[in-house]
Amino acid sequence: MTVIDANRMHEIETRYPEYFHRSFRQRFGGLMVLIATLLYSLYAVWFFDLPKLFAEAHWERVGIYLSQWVSYDVQPEFRIEGDGSIDIRYPRFSPLGDNPHPDWLVNNADGSITVSISGTSRSVTVSRSETIVTAHGVSVPVDVSSGAPKVIGPVPGWMTVYDDNVLADLGFAGNVSISVDRVKIRKRFIGWANFIFDTQSSFFDKPVGEVVSLIVSGPRIKPDQSNLSLAFDDIWNNSEWQHGDVWTKLFQTIVMAFLGTLLGALTAFPLAFLAARNITPNRLLNQILKRFFDFLRSVDMLIWALFLTRAFGPGPLAGSGAIFLTETGTLGKLYSEGLENIDNKPREGIKSTGAQTVLVHRYGIMPQIVPVFVSQTLYQWESNVRGATIIGAVGAGGIGLKLWEAMRTNANWENVAYMVILILIVVFIFDTASNALRHRLMGTKTH
Repeated sequence: MTVIDANRMHEIETRYPEYFHRSFRQRFGGLMVLIATLLYSLYAVWFFDLPKLFAEAHWERVGIYLSQWVSYDVQPEFRIEGDGSIDIRYPRFSPLGDNPHPDWLVNNADGSITVSISGTSRSVTVSRSETIVTAHGVSVPVDVSSGAPKVIGPVPGWMTVYDDNVLADLGFAGNVSISVDRVKIRKRFIGWANFIFDTQSSFFDKPVGEVVSLIVSGPRIKPDQSNLSLAFDDIWNNSEWQHGDVWTKLFQTIVMAFLGTLLGALTAFPLAFLAARNITPNRLLNQILKRFFDFLRSVDMLIWALFLTRAFGPGPLAGSGAIFLTETGTLGKLYSEGLENIDNKPREGIKSTGAQTVLVHRYGIMPQIVPVFVSQTLYQWESNVRGATIIGAVGAGGIGLKLWEAMRTNANWENVAYMVILILIVVFIFDTASNALRHRLMGTKTH
């Protein structure tokens, strides 16, 4: 065991003071950061009143909205007429078309009608005097022969009784509303109804094999138009899903992002040479241009879109202009900083030969900055594809406006899901292509 005397210890302390004489910040910095984080978290909880927010939040709506993204419902209504007959009616724009005969609706011999909500475990039988709801292993009859519906027997937890109505909640499968003269049923299906052909199409409700046969070799449905052309028109002009309008708006979004980014890059490129201190030795001009870039990018793209929609009206022009202004500021800053960080030796070497300024820039600067500039521009283009969706919601055109219109109805969540998936696919494709081009230009490998 080695013993260190006082002199040796003093020598070590003198040589390495950072280990033996640590400052207050070095000794307690981590602890202070932890305490500050905890205090800020407590302040955030108080400022946003998170306990009350979580207590009063409508969490049940999350499940409802998510289910509507991947499903649709059919709402038959059974009206009990004065003569005892039962009249079946569907909403005007029912997914089943104008003359539905679903196999889950059975007319019984005694005049009653049985509707299968979810197989045999959940069903509703409607008759003149009572409605029987079967769910969760029990059958609950509801008497509708008197002035108000009355549940016969104990009322289960999934059934709610009101003065003139009885509501049975059958979970995701749907629900049943019972009154003395009518029974409304909401039956839910997984999937997207009529996604290919709407109820007005000549191909509606036909099996896939029959549709393919008609398109390939079947007789013409319309004498003046081939079945292939008719099928394409029916898909493109689908009144429920509006594929043609959605894809047109999606293409507008892509064009908005491309045009705005391209114009921003073309404008920012020459201005960046004037803003770079090592390229243009004019401090006043440098500062004016850099503050100009700061102004353009400090105003958010969404704010620019609001200004331009007021000036030019709603449409893709306002969206492209908003992206152009924002990208001029962003790319101008990135380009000028890239120019200020170049290696000056190639430039000085070419300049020493007496070459003109244009040639000095072409051969002394451009080879260094082109890969970086293109990489930055591609990244901004990819980002602007997403940004163009957001600004579309304020009237700047594109699929963002279409998405906002579908969300405002609070009923077309399956259309919202469709457009969100399209946006995700487009963003993924552009992200992959942009990354591949950037890696190729920078000379690095993708993993």
